[in-house]
Amino acid sequence: MSFTWKAEDVPPRPAIRAAGYLRAGVRGLVIVFGLLLPGVIASVVLRAVEAPVHGVYRPWTPHVTQWVFRALFVVLGMRHETEGRRMDRAGAVVANHSSWLDIPALNARKRVYFVAKSEVAGWPVIGALAKLVGTVFIARDPKQAKVQQQIFEARLLAGHKLLFFPEGTSTDNMRILPFRSTLFQAFFSQDLVHEMHIQPVSVIYRAPPGQDARFYAWWGDMGLGEHLLQVLAARPQGGVKIVYHQAVKVDSFGGRKALAAHAEQAVRAGMPADRQGS
Repeated sequence: MSFTWKAEDVPPRPAIRAAGYLRAGVRGLVIVFGLLLPGVIASVVLRAVEAPVHGVYRPWTPHVTQWVFRALFVVLGMRHETEGRRMDRAGAVVANHSSWLDIPALNARKRVYFVAKSEVAGWPVIGALAKLVGTVFIARDPKQAKVQQQIFEARLLAGHKLLFFPEGTSTDNMRILPFRSTLFQAFFSQDLVHEMHIQPVSVIYRAPPGQDARFYAWWGDMGLGEHLLQVLAARPQGGVKIVYHQAVKVDSFGGRKALAAHAEQAVRAGMPADRQGS
C-alpha cells in the first residue's frame, strides 16, 4: 500500500467476555492446526511435484488454498455468498479493499493470485505463506520495472488470474476510493493488451447483528491482533458477499485511465446504495 486511509472516527470495540475469549481460542486452534498447517504441508508436498512438471503453471496447489479458505468461513461461522459469473478467461481481478478477510473471501470461490508489494515477502510467517500460494511481489524500484513486467506477463500468460486492489489501501467498507490507474498500465503491453480481460468485483461485508456496520473492516492504525481477536470471538457472526461483474477486454479501452475508471464504476455500482460514495 502506498498510503493509508484514515477515517474521522473508528467503530467502538465490542466488549469480549470470557466465553468470547474461549471461543476465539478454540477457533484459532482449529484454524491453525486443522486448516493452515495441513494446508501448508499439502501445498509443499504437491508443489514439490507440481513445480518441476508444470513450472509456473499451478494446476493442483490452488485447490488446497481454496479448500482452506472455504473451511475458514465455516469455522468462523461467517456466511459466504457470491453473485454473478466468475471469469474463466486470462486476465486479472480488481476489487475494493477493506479487510485482511478480503484475501480468503476472494480466494474461497475463485483461483486468484494476490499482487503485493515486495516488502510483504520479508514479513515473518505471512511472507512465507504468501510465497507458498503464489503471490506476485511488485517492487517500487524503477530499476526493476522491466523485470517486474516480465514476471507479471509470464504469470498472466500462464493463465493465472491476478488480484489487486486499485484503491491502494483498505477502507471501512462503507465507501469506494478512486482507483489508481498505475497498475492497469501493465495490461497495455504489446504481449498482453489483446489477450487480457479485467473483472471488477465488489466485496460487501455484513456485520454481526447489533454490531457496527464496519465490524469486519480493518484500516488505518488498527492493530491486526486486536481485530483478529474481535472476529474470532464474535457470536453470532455476519457475512460477506462477493459480486462478480462483467469481465471486459483490455483492448476495448484507449488506455489505463479509461480502464481504471470503468472498473471503479462497476465496483462502486455493486455496493449497497449507502456505500457507493467516496
